[in-house]
Amino acid sequence: MTVINYDLCVIGGGINGAGIARDAAGRGLKVLLLEAEDLGGATSSSSTKLIHGGLRYLEYYEFKMVRDALKEREVLLSMAPHVIWPMEFILPHTPQQRPAWMVRMGLFLYDHLARRNSLKASRGVDFAHDARGAPIRSEYNKGFSYADCWADDSRLVALNAISAAAHGATILTRHRCVKLRVQDDYWIVEYQKEGEQSHKHAVNASMVINAAGPWVRHLVDDNSAFNDEDGIPDIRLVKGSHIIVARQYEGEQAYILQQPDNRITFAIPYEHDYTLIGTTEEEYEGDPREARISDAEMAYLINAHNQFFAKEITKKDVMWTYSGVRPLYSESSDAGKSATSATRDYRLYAHDKNAAPMVSIFGGKLTTYRKLAEQAVDKILKMHDRDAAPWTAGAALPGGDIKDADFDAFLMTQAQRYKWLPKALLHRYARSYGTSMDVFLQGARYLQDLGQDFGGGVYESEILYLLRYEFAQTAEDVLWRRSKLGLHVSDDVVADVDRYIRQYWKDRI
Repeated sequence: MTVINYDLCVIGGGINGAGIARDAAGRGLKVLLLEAEDLGGATSSSSTKLIHGGLRYLEYYEFKMVRDALKEREVLLSMAPHVIWPMEFILPHTPQQRPAWMVRMGLFLYDHLARRNSLKASRGVDFAHDARGAPIRSEYNKGFSYADCWADDSRLVALNAISAAAHGATILTRHRCVKLRVQDDYWIVEYQKEGEQSHKHAVNASMVINAAGPWVRHLVDDNSAFNDEDGIPDIRLVKGSHIIVARQYEGEQAYILQQPDNRITFAIPYEHDYTLIGTTEEEYEGDPREARISDAEMAYLINAHNQFFAKEITKKDVMWTYSGVRPLYSESSDAGKSATSATRDYRLYAHDKNAAPMVSIFGGKLTTYRKLAEQAVDKILKMHDRDAAPWTAGAALPGGDIKDADFDAFLMTQAQRYKWLPKALLHRYARSYGTSMDVFLQGARYLQDLGQDFGGGVYESEILYLLRYEFAQTAEDVLWRRSKLGLHVSDDVVADVDRYIRQYWKDRI
């Protein structure tokens, strides 16, 4: 049997793994990415969906991390203006938590730690004379405004994987790495395809990057190749949960809510019709894929909202929840620290006891994924005595090649090109796919040209695009990760989409 040889095997199809695969493939490496389930199927589709510096980390003197994240915020916004866009955040002032001078100083630092090209500077807001104060309880009469960015996290993962594949990478979802073995100066990577428990596959890889997120230590601990290796970092698993309720206020601004325990939560416009409220920080043990919101987290988020908004919510108002597990890089000095104060920075650990190079990724966040990927590929190439120049800064992600990164102008152009598309559907296609919407709309002149109408704005042409080009395999992949259509459509639509996709794959066996 012929064994395929790769330059690099990336294990893990979250944002870090997909970003690394893209970076490495674009440098000319032959890359294999292995993901046990779907792309972004765990932590990377369960974030608060922000591209931000992390205002609250200034309190913990994480100035370098915040500065680096703010610089990346601008880079990512220019790369993917369809799935990342500016958002205004309103911070009601609560003198019981932080005095106004401290907030102003923090916002001044946030404005000036890194250059802003497109985002507005912070400023004060008088709630008595500003519509943005209308939803807030009357005891809060002033606040602050600053800018960060919103991101469709799971689509960002998919776009990086699509780009990696376009540069020659092999992307295998639902293929779990089960064993790593060293053979001289290369790795033998064994993996299993979902549903083939009695059969293993193997490839050779000159280098390996372990980007398994919450499972990063499992991959190391379960392989004898790393026995007796000292100094391997650890991770701290922290669950973050979110609730979705019907839209609670007018406007596109988000609110950042300071809590009595010095944490913050967000209330964010979500999918046009909803408000997203999150996040929590709860220590977690167990399978990260099984993370679910607890009663305590539910109560915490409801109380966090009701403390600030005049229109209160109850548990009955919660329409959907999601939870994800953050794999925080853990240092010995973190012992006894709360999850809130634990660092969100990352560490790239080089396993150098074997002749075959390997790097494991500990920590990281959505905002810094591209820089992390660049540094990880730099590091492992150096370990292998190879060199290839970085390239991803400023290189548009699929669909992001929008002139001047001006989404509004792009939307107007597309509205002229596809006059027959309903306004809401046109906007969703433009936001989700950017210029790539032309791929599945090519040749269409009427809605009927998009194939089967499943209802709720779901058409066959979009589903086929996701199955053929975006590595989606199930209705859940399509309706909850490549999109959030699952929030908007009926159970009958979900069932019809599921049947269609099952038949699609059955016809290809």
